[in-house]
Amino acid sequence: MATDHIRYDVLARDALRGVLRRVLSDAAEHGLPGEHHFYITFLSHGDGVKLSPRLLAQYPEEMTIILQHQFWDLVVTEDRFEVGLSFGGIPERLTVPFAAVTRFLDPSAPFDLRFDVSDALSEEAPPATAPASPLPAPATESAETEQEPAKPSEGAEVVRLDRFRKK
Repeated sequence: MATDHIRYDVLARDALRGVLRRVLSDAAEHGLPGEHHFYITFLSHGDGVKLSPRLLAQYPEEMTIILQHQFWDLVVTEDRFEVGLSFGGIPERLTVPFAAVTRFLDPSAPFDLRFDVSDALSEEAPPATAPASPLPAPATESAETEQEPAKPSEGAEVVRLDRFRKK
């Protein structure tokens, strides 16, 4: 097989992370439009992730936050976002590099991006994929829900579009 000197996988992954960056930048500047809200899953121990010791002890591997009604001071830069959230009534400030994000979901769209866990750990990772399955409903009294890490697939997945068409 020929060597990919262009690295299309890296270009595609970066483009999809750019979608996440743009959506969060728009939300920081204008707020969330309509019924849009975001589930963002990230590696708690990823490079550059800043969590309180309390949250890191509670979510040592992976954490999902929900940006919907009660978040503040969302700041988006080229390589990360920072946001204020309340966990159990205690305000917290989180810093999450885009490279640590493993999943982004806007269930109102529905729009779902998954990034391979190795994306957050290595620049040599395969591209992100966008499967159609939504996250489970959030816990009612918490700003976060714990998620199982996505398992990498062994090969390409075939999705029949007929089941999504209205009859």
